Amino acid sequence: MSKKKVMIAGTFDIVHPGHIFLIKEAAKLGDVYVVVSTDKNRERYSGEPPIVPQEQRLEVISNLKYVKKAVLGRSDNNTLKTVEEINPDIILLGPNQKYDLNVLKEGLNKIGLNRIEVRRLNSFYDKFELNSSSLIKKKIIDTYTK
Repeated sequence: MSKKKVMIAGTFDIVHPGHIFLIKEAAKLGDVYVVVSTDKNRERYSGEPPIVPQEQRLEVISNLKYVKKAVLGRSDNNTLKTVEEINPDIILLGPNQKYDLNVLKEGLNKIGLNRIEVRRLNSFYDKFELNSSSLIKKKIIDTYTK
């Protein structure tokens, strides 16, 4: 029996243990397919561009141990088209991703992909203090602006 396809998505701007935790948790469910946000979408959703350019972020994520395949997201804001192309069995959202599960499920239903299971990882990886890109950026700024 073939493994399930598990899709995760994110910016992965400054890769940290929380990202690795999400990828490893996804790998427990099946083969991991990662959608790396474009620079344009990152800026659209957060109001600020990423530090690391999209091609570099894609290269890093593509080469992580548990990632079967990584692709660059769309700049046209058509997330569901990317889901359709990957055709996952499961979409796993990170614990702090702002995407609404119900909105995603409704969108999948509208395009006939209601068989896809949508889950949210409920646990945060908090073994280390710098467990988000935002915290890492803040520490860099605080350290080098003194």
